[in-house]
Order: sequence, then structure tokens, then C-alpha cells
Amino acid sequence: MPEIKVPVFSESVSEGTLLSWSKKPGDAVTRGDILAEIETDKVVLEVTALQDGVLESIAKQEGDTVLSEEVLGVLGEAGSAPAPAADPESGPIAGETSAGGTASQPDSQPSGQVAGTLGGTGTLPPAVRKIVAENNLDAAQIQGTGPKGNITKQDAALASQGGGTDQGPQSAAEPASARVSEAKAPAASAPVPSGPRAEQRVPMTRIRQRIAERLKEVQNTAAILTTFNEVNMQPSMDLRKKYQDQFVAKHGVKLGFMSLFVRAATEALRAFPNVNASIDGKDIIYHGFYDLGIAVASERGLVVPILRDTDAMNLADIEKAIAAFAAKAKAGKLTMDDMSGGTFSITNGGTFGSMMSTPIINQPQSAILGMHNIIERPIAQNGQVVIAPMMYLALSYDHRIIDGKEAVQFLVLIKNLLEDPARMLLDL
Repeated sequence: MPEIKVPVFSESVSEGTLLSWSKKPGDAVTRGDILAEIETDKVVLEVTALQDGVLESIAKQEGDTVLSEEVLGVLGEAGSAPAPAADPESGPIAGETSAGGTASQPDSQPSGQVAGTLGGTGTLPPAVRKIVAENNLDAAQIQGTGPKGNITKQDAALASQGGGTDQGPQSAAEPASARVSEAKAPAASAPVPSGPRAEQRVPMTRIRQRIAERLKEVQNTAAILTTFNEVNMQPSMDLRKKYQDQFVAKHGVKLGFMSLFVRAATEALRAFPNVNASIDGKDIIYHGFYDLGIAVASERGLVVPILRDTDAMNLADIEKAIAAFAAKAKAGKLTMDDMSGGTFSITNGGTFGSMMSTPIINQPQSAILGMHNIIERPIAQNGQVVIAPMMYLALSYDHRIIDGKEAVQFLVLIKNLLEDPARMLLDL
């Protein structure tokens, strides 16, 4: 019988975590169906069926660590009987070992699995599991309205709005007052809360662990400094407003500010090659191309897909590429190739209302540009006080390779290009 195997990981990825099974033993499978999802420290991979048949058996459970090309299960011919599965509620016997030889933990549960079932059997889908975990619900108490009594996303959402279910062990937690030291508290201290105080401990996803490791590594190795400036966005806003309808009619995509920033950053990188360079040991690598990473927020954390050769892209090309990446990030379809490489990054905290920040470099890159919220503020212009839509810009850079003078001039050039966008569009 054909085996279902873990996809081949890239050289930089050694293992992954089985997030969920989309099928259960005995289910009919059609070629191309998604059987399972595996999370690595970079992306979530889908395991698809290579032929029609029936899911005969599974060798790995949700939450298990899996290696490249490891067997996940067996796909049998249509009509064949599935291998008998263990009762999910009985649990392993203490001291028994798994197929890999590791002693089982009777009181633990795989990190990707939530207590409860799909109306009594099976495993909760990722969307339902997320709602159950966030609201500390007991899935066994939720009435499923899906096929075969399965719990749907709407069932879980309704349960959370109605106060959810019993909170399990958390509801029986001893009051915080019982844990207060017997020493007499100062007279001016705040009153001690009483009653149960819920907490929830969940393991970090592999992607979140990797983000934490990389950000801390950057702070430990790079000499990070941030310089700030502000830009009057009125000229760029006027350009956008004037040509928006024509732009959409011709290219089928809206003209946004990010494409203008990508073009301005690319021109500035041409003028200041050190900002587009990287450090490798005791060497400086000067890149003769411009691959810009655009930070995108996703449900699984911050991801940075790469726009390749931005010097050869027009505004429409940039907008279409960014829209495609945003859609792939939302659907969890970004690949490792989408996020590999990059010589410079741009992050837009203004989307969430940020006024000012000091972004962290995405090594081995040497700098990152931070965009922020556009706020109308009074400024002096031609001797007069006027109200203008202003944005603060931040450039974090590695002082080991980029001098302060270069960093400031780089950011000033971006400011000037955005305040007179015709210059970069006319290549002046």
C-alpha cells in the first residue's frame, strides 16, 4: 500500500510539527485532497494525496514532531477496511512506548490537539480548535450541528458568546488570596483579588519560536541604531487620488502607498549601496540586485515575503505582487522560496495605528524601513502654518556597516522622493 510521507524540507529546516489531519482512518480520499498540515519554523506545508483510495491508517498524531520524508500513514485501495484505531478516550497505558520508542505521557496532550471531539469522534478542525483554545471551552460540552454531529466553527463561536463551557481545571484553581504570603501586607497595598483567576498555558508555535530566536539573535550580534524623519504625504496622496481610477481601469489593482515606498526605497538603495549590503563574517557583500522584503501580518505571526528585482518593477507590478503575497499569507500558502533571501525590508506599523517604532533588522540584511500612521498635523510651510498629512519614518540600521551620515541621507532621499513623486516616476 502507498505510504503517506512528510514533504521534503529545505536544508535550513530539520523538523516540523503535525498540526492537523483533514481525514480520519476509513475516509475516502481523492487525488489532490489535503490530508494533513505540517508546521515548520517558516511555513505551514500541506500533505496531499497522490492517488485515490481510503486512508488506511495513521502513524503520527496531531502535535507529534515529524522529520523530512517520515511516514505519516498508509493509503489503501478504495473499499478496503481501515486498520483498527485505538479508542481516543482510553489513552495509552503508563510505561508503554510509542512506535518511535519514547515513553508515553498519560497526563499530557499533543500541543496541536484540544480536548474534545467532533461530536464524539475525530479531531477538531484548526479553526474550531483555535476558538475553543482562545475561549477556554470544553469541546465535549459543545453541541455540534455539522454532519454526523461534528462541531462547526459557528457552533464554537456561539458557545464562546454564551459564556462557553466549564473551564476544567482552571475553574477549580485556588483563589489568589490563598496564595498570598502570611506576612502582613502594608496598609496602603491594593486589595487582593478573590475568586478564580483563569490562566491558559499553550506552547509557542514553531514559527513564533523561530521569530523569537531570530529577533534576539539580531539584537545580540548587530549594532542597531534608528534614525527618524517625517514626510508630508500630501503630494503622494494627490497623485494617488488623481490617477486612481485610470490606474485601476488599466491594471486591475488599486494604487497604494506601499508601491510608492518600494520605488523610493529602491532608488535610495541605488544611491547608497551600503544599505543594500550585508555582513558575512569579516566580509561585506554588496548586492547588485534589489530584493525587498515586505512585512505581512498573518494568523501564525509576522512573515516577510520577498519582492524580487524591484528596480525592474513598475508600480502596477509591485501592487499586484503585494496583493498576491497578502492573499497567500492569509490562506497560509506562503512557501519557503517566497520568504528566502532579501536585501532590505519595509514594515508598515501604520496599518495598525502605530505612530512611532524602532523596527528590528531582518538579518543578514543591514537595514529596515518603518512606515507609520498618517496623521494631520500643523507644520510650517513657506512661512505659514498649514495642516498636512504627516508620517513619521524610521530607519533601523546596522552601525557596523552603515555610518550615521549614510543612514540619515538615505532616509532624507526617501522623504524627498515621496514629497515629489514625479522625480522617481520620471527617473530624475
